[in-house]
Amino acid sequence: MPESLLKKRKRQSEYDAKANTDFAAQKKANKAMRKTIFKRAEAYVKEYRTVEKDTVRAKRQAKNNGNFYIPAESKILFVVRIRGINRVAPKTRKILQLLRLRQVNNGVFLKVNKATMNMLRVVEPYVTYGPPNLKTVRDLLYKRGFGKVNKQRIPLTENRIIADYFKTKIGNDTIICMEDLIHEIFTLGPAFKEANNFLWPFKLSAPKGGFIQKRRHFAEGGDAGNREELINNLVRRMN
Repeated sequence: MPESLLKKRKRQSEYDAKANTDFAAQKKANKAMRKTIFKRAEAYVKEYRTVEKDTVRAKRQAKNNGNFYIPAESKILFVVRIRGINRVAPKTRKILQLLRLRQVNNGVFLKVNKATMNMLRVVEPYVTYGPPNLKTVRDLLYKRGFGKVNKQRIPLTENRIIADYFKTKIGNDTIICMEDLIHEIFTLGPAFKEANNFLWPFKLSAPKGGFIQKRRHFAEGGDAGNREELINNLVRRMN
């Protein structure tokens, strides 16, 4: 048998042995990762249910005492652009670019603070917004979620995409799956800024049934401006 063939067989056997070892190690790591993700998802469900039960209990206690329960204001908003670029002032156009709302029906999450509220007041005729609930955040990320990886729009089809990005780009090992990302966005966690920047602006469809009147404020029977909890109904029609 030629010596070259023997060397080739030896190289192939070494390559196969290494590939099998790597595959076994990766399989073991994936199994451990699935267990970790499952435990985290269970913990998040318990946390959400606890908060919901506490809210119901507080409402009942207030009602029994003859009082009213006013929940805390939401610290997160979901903003949707509803109008185009015709006759837009330069300042308004710049703010829309800063908010990453470059197209009609684009949506983004925003942290509520003085700076963002001032910007929203300027662009209010061109957007509608309100505090999203957990179902809205989860549906948006699972149905319309895309990540920004190397300046490319990548669909979030695997938890590995999320884990690799936060570990290599940011050095954060706490966000490894979709449920971690949802929890970070909804609860406004310490890595909210990085998580929100990772998410590509949501490209929504036109709402089923259409808009009523984009140029009029929501409080006056139109669509623009703050619509509070009713933003969830709109997003459901657009998702």
